[in-house]
Formats: sequence, structure tokens, C-alpha cells
Amino acid sequence: MPEHTSNIGTRISVIGSTGSGKTTAARTLADRLGFRHIEMDALFWKPNWGETPDEEFLPAVDEATRGDRWVMDGNYSRTRPIVWPRLDTIVWLDYRFHVVFLRLLRRTVVRSISKEELWSGCEERFRNSFFSKDSILVWLFRTYWRRKRTVPRALAQPEHSHISVFHFHTPRAFRRWLRNIEPATD
Repeated sequence: MPEHTSNIGTRISVIGSTGSGKTTAARTLADRLGFRHIEMDALFWKPNWGETPDEEFLPAVDEATRGDRWVMDGNYSRTRPIVWPRLDTIVWLDYRFHVVFLRLLRRTVVRSISKEELWSGCEERFRNSFFSKDSILVWLFRTYWRRKRTVPRALAQPEHSHISVFHFHTPRAFRRWLRNIEPATD
């Protein structure tokens, strides 16, 4: 993993498992660099957890990722043919399961109690978060280990060789790297 930031680009995607802190990391990185932040969940989720059909979602992702100076977060693999050819940098938050699970559990409890609005009026509700097959915690169990296999395979494809990857195994390593990033100056 590179410790220096000299080859960080201007079209950056923050990836990682559910609960790894992608949105917070992407927003912080975008603020530090003076870039636009693109939250893929905000493009996808409609009110009351309605899903945006691909006929609307993919063009929205295409439009959002035109040009330079953006940091995107999200793992929507169906957007890779649009986003990854444009990327020059991936920041991969590849934390151990117990770290991600505890972060996600804490975040879900807080959001369920506070009724914090996420996107388009979507809220995490205690019942859906803990007692539903659509629970974000269940989603973590379904996707965590699969993502640990599929991301390295995707990154190894020749068409993705242009992407610089900053791969972090701990939140501490990510924070240390982030501190070394020079704020944007225009």
C-alpha cells in the first residue's frame, strides 16, 4: 500500500463492505481535496426505500461522473462499466469483519433511535434494521466475504490497470494516509 499521496487522482472511488465507512471517508477526502462528493446511495434510493430502476440509475451515475474532481462512494457493481473506466484512483476500505460489523451495528442503532433521514426521506427503522430479511446487518453477512473475493478479481482485469489502488486494512491506516493528503489549492 502506498504511503504517499503523490499519485492520487481527480476521479476517485471509495469502495468497501457495507458499514466500512465509505461515505464518511469519501466526503472527508472530497472536502480535503476540494472535490465534489458523489454518494451513490443518494442516486439510487427513492422515498421509503424505493429502488431506482437501472434505466434511471445508470444514466444518473453516468452524468454524475463526467468530468474531473470528484470522489464517489459505493459498491454498485452494475455501475462499474460506467465508473471504472473513468477512475484514476480507488480507495479500498478492506477492514476485518468484526470491525465493520461493530461499526455497522452502532451506526444502525443510532440511526434507528434518532430517525436520521438518509436519502429522499429514507430512515433506518429498528424493526427493519434488526428483524427483517432486508436488514442492513443481514446484507453485510450476505456480501462481506463475496466482496473480498470479487474486488481483487475485478481490480486484476487488464482494463482496470490504469487505476491506482490505495488498499487499507484498518481505519487507523486510512486516517494516517488521509492526514498526509495535501488540501487542494487553486
